[in-house]
Amino acid sequence: MSSPLSTANQASNQPYVGRFAPSPSGALHFGSLVTALASYIHARQHQGKWLVRIEDIDPPREQAGAADDILRTLDAYGLHWDSEVFYQSQQSERYRAILQTLLKCKQAYYCTCTRAQIKAHGGIYQGHCKTLARTPENAAIRVINNVGHYRFNDIFQGTVSCQQALAAEDFTVLRKDGLFAYQLAVVADDIEQNISHIIRGADLLEPTARQLSFYQILAQPAPLFGHVPLVVTEQGYKLSKQNKAPAIDQKRPQPSIIAALKFLGQTPPSDLVEQDVDTIIDWAVSQVNFTKMPKQPEIVLSVFE
Repeated sequence: MSSPLSTANQASNQPYVGRFAPSPSGALHFGSLVTALASYIHARQHQGKWLVRIEDIDPPREQAGAADDILRTLDAYGLHWDSEVFYQSQQSERYRAILQTLLKCKQAYYCTCTRAQIKAHGGIYQGHCKTLARTPENAAIRVINNVGHYRFNDIFQGTVSCQQALAAEDFTVLRKDGLFAYQLAVVADDIEQNISHIIRGADLLEPTARQLSFYQILAQPAPLFGHVPLVVTEQGYKLSKQNKAPAIDQKRPQPSIIAALKFLGQTPPSDLVEQDVDTIIDWAVSQVNFTKMPKQPEIVLSVFE
């Protein structure tokens, strides 16, 4: 078993490749913009590539036309990607191959436990099905997690510690409904796309611990992670598509970009809002200092409205 502290990210020696990976469950909102902008600026400041991936592996949550709308919005905001857009819905064959390899190597197993059963044991899966040789019928697939990273070094947040028991849990890589689990798809795709740096929202701090474990299980180098503060409402809710966050304006992006820069702790000149989008983005790439970004995991949106 490895050390629980993940510090050596071999991928940091690779050429810089970053990414923004929205799900097409609705239009981009201010929280999405903050993440996309931070990711884009960080990549450009390191002379790296910036890719866009559409995480469309959960059809019940997706909205028709949302993927195309997201791409139009990114383009309108001057966030131009460097390669073909990558769609998770086109990766099923590769995901299945990974699952079969894990099962064949006895690094994963079928699990029929329900959420209620897991909740009855404190909400942490205890490995009940690991030795029971379950069949695929009505079963999820869980990976055997003998790594259990629960602490890691974050580019922006410093040393991050997660709940140790949860980080050591055998987590799901295929859901009971047959859909590929987030942890499988995101790690498989970041490996496939040679992602070296992942800049995203602080709501994904805990999943990062599992993903670092999964990289090691798959014997692959892990990228460097940096998490920016999460945008929340005054009521304490995450600004998200699920919470019906309003879409950002495609026709006049400048005020939203300026607000996002302020959210990230920057002080753009007052007259920058009157410039064209490309001028604002160029200013951001040349002037943004991420050491000024607040380190708290959440910031209330109203401060920047």
